[in-house]
Amino acid sequence: MSSPYRYVVPVTRRAATGSVAAVYSRSSRELGALFAPHLSVVPPLHAALWALLRESLLVGAAPRARKEAVAAAVAVVNRCPFCMDAHAAMLHATGEHRLAAAVMRGDTPDDPADAAIVAWARSTRGPSPLPWPFPASLAPEYVGTALANHFINRMVDALRPGGLLPEGALQEPSRRAAGLALSRTVRRTVAPGESLSLLDPAHLADEPAWAAGTHVGAAWSAFSHAALSGGELLGSAGRAALSAAVAAWDGGHPDLGNAWLEAALIAVPPDEAPAARLALLAALAPYRLTDSAVAAWRSSIGPSGMARGDAELVRLLAFGAFTAVDHLSRARAVSR
Repeated sequence: MSSPYRYVVPVTRRAATGSVAAVYSRSSRELGALFAPHLSVVPPLHAALWALLRESLLVGAAPRARKEAVAAAVAVVNRCPFCMDAHAAMLHATGEHRLAAAVMRGDTPDDPADAAIVAWARSTRGPSPLPWPFPASLAPEYVGTALANHFINRMVDALRPGGLLPEGALQEPSRRAAGLALSRTVRRTVAPGESLSLLDPAHLADEPAWAAGTHVGAAWSAFSHAALSGGELLGSAGRAALSAAVAAWDGGHPDLGNAWLEAALIAVPPDEAPAARLALLAALAPYRLTDSAVAAWRSSIGPSGMARGDAELVRLLAFGAFTAVDHLSRARAVSR
């Protein structure tokens, strides 16, 4: 059977051990699906991202439907078809059918509180998001959900492109039908904090201000540590090019063609360029990742001299994706 994933071979449920097996088991029960198999080749990243998503989206005081609306709206602005289908189905599972349809169409939801949350979520792709339409006590849940999904969208678009459900006239009925199948899952009570046992305690200390002292803050700390580890696969010029491009990014989608990418890479030496190209694509246009770009990186030596296997590819892409998401997180921290 062909795999929906490209460039990596995920760990299967049967072969999974350790934290990967635990994440698969818990996500199957609490989310209704195996979480991010394409990231399973890097267990610390896989576990930390699961913890961040679980502790923000599946747990807490904010309504699950509104957090699913945030996740769906983020998927729409990031143009991630798989994530759009998944979170629209989850919204239908909560019974919020009109809200799901409005988010997918880009319309304003009928309920003013829903409308404010969705408008904020849509604005989080840019460096100047709208002020929080929720109290600071709920920021760990809403901000954590948005940021986790900005990262997830990028990694899915890079490694699992395409939608989850059929396109065309059957798309919306299929989302609603998938939601009905998940309705019992979204009503399940999920105990807070249980995912943190999967994480290295040494990596839980650097919490962001918007989630300090919470399970979400601890999960973000472990997640950022895991994602940043991929920076060692880039040379100094490549890291500088990535930082500069993300700092100048206005939240839009790059123009068609590669002019923007070549301009960003102009000062990067040839031995660093293949890795820098992948990191830049993961940050700003993951749906434009190409076979040739991945092949060029796999065949390169690069300044690090490291292997070019599936784990290294995921770590490199994660570093690029996290660079963009961290940029958004810093804008988010002051938008209140």
